[in-house]
Amino acid sequence: MNDIFEGLAAALGLIVALDPDLIEISARSLQVSLTALVIACALAIPLGTWLAVQRFRHRRTVIAVLNALMGLPPVVVGLIVYILLSRSGPFGVLGLLFTPTAMAIAQVIIITPLIASITHQAMRDLWADYHDLLISLNTTKWQRVRTLIVDGRRNLLTAALAGFGRAIGEVGAIMIVGGNIDHATRVLTTAIALETGKGDFALALGLGFVLIALALLVNIAIHALSRTESEGRW
Repeated sequence: MNDIFEGLAAALGLIVALDPDLIEISARSLQVSLTALVIACALAIPLGTWLAVQRFRHRRTVIAVLNALMGLPPVVVGLIVYILLSRSGPFGVLGLLFTPTAMAIAQVIIITPLIASITHQAMRDLWADYHDLLISLNTTKWQRVRTLIVDGRRNLLTAALAGFGRAIGEVGAIMIVGGNIDHATRVLTTAIALETGKGDFALALGLGFVLIALALLVNIAIHALSRTESEGRW
């Protein structure tokens, strides 16, 4: 219990003092995770919606593989990205290893199947309601996809928030491809791992509380924007 109280005190002290390192680390955490979320949503939402609308051979297999990829081990993702971006890898010339960009790439790979799978489940139910109408209007496949995305955007909020929660809490993959370099690639999760390894549990807990607070703030902000948009339509 003492560690918990000390962690709370450490977190409050860092926040009240506007600790420069904490602000830098927190900003980098949000930058990497939000960048990964935007890219993953751009890929996963159309994919998940398309799978809900389109019927083709081996569709069930594709969906099963997509669902299986939700449990993809982050350290394996980190290892694969590391190999691809290393000097001997095919993309080594880009010099992206041990940069926030590499961390965002790893997070995109991790959260894209999660967002796509949740999107597919949400859009499948919506497609059942829209099916007859859109078919009667002789719409194309991509017109149907776009209509479902636009009308079901509030349903997609859960998918986006799930992806963000997993991204900002990720440590294994980004530790491998980011290297936890101070003032360069250190984020809240890797800083927590570092402080825990050093035995500074109070500071680690403090950083953990800050991480939870950031995740809650982003969730509240997104919900508030969604509610404002809904009220504006009325």
